Amino acid sequence: MIKNNSKNTNTVASVDGEYTPLFTKNYNVYINHTDAGGIVYHANHLVFFENCRRDWFGELNLNGYFLQTDDGEIQHFVVSQADLQYKRAILLDEVISVRIDKVELKPASIIFYQSIYRNSPDSLSSDYANASSLLSSGKIVIACVQNQVKTKPLSNSKADTAVASAPPMRPIRVPKHLRDAIEQAIHEQLDT
Repeated sequence: MIKNNSKNTNTVASVDGEYTPLFTKNYNVYINHTDAGGIVYHANHLVFFENCRRDWFGELNLNGYFLQTDDGEIQHFVVSQADLQYKRAILLDEVISVRIDKVELKPASIIFYQSIYRNSPDSLSSDYANASSLLSSGKIVIACVQNQVKTKPLSNSKADTAVASAPPMRPIRVPKHLRDAIEQAIHEQLDT
């Protein structure tokens, strides 16, 4: 295995150029994922990618989406870019393998390169080598932001009623403990 040494990039690649996924998980395709024709609705590819990222954070013992600072400020991630390529249809009742292929850590964002594969019918394990057919791939950028929610009283209502104004958010650096956990997971993958 070799590590891509470009600045702020953390990837795992094999010598032949194929990526060894950082994380892979199998998901069942249910009727609620599909359109009337039994094909997974295009937006649900994003749902599977999101579920995979959340499951990976969970495996790393992180709640990587909602973090609270010592000052009580709420930090979280929002998707700022999604670039998907659809290759083949995902069908009702299939078992698909969703991967995190590569991660790039930036100062205030994390870039995920993800893919979905159809599992070969004879194997339902989460071993990435058993996945046989690329169904879609995507580059998902999640930006780290901090809410700055303030409440203001309503002018035309009861004095005791307050409503939250639109939550202004500002970009912030990816928290150190989250960055460290992701870098450790990448280094552990390099050692395997």
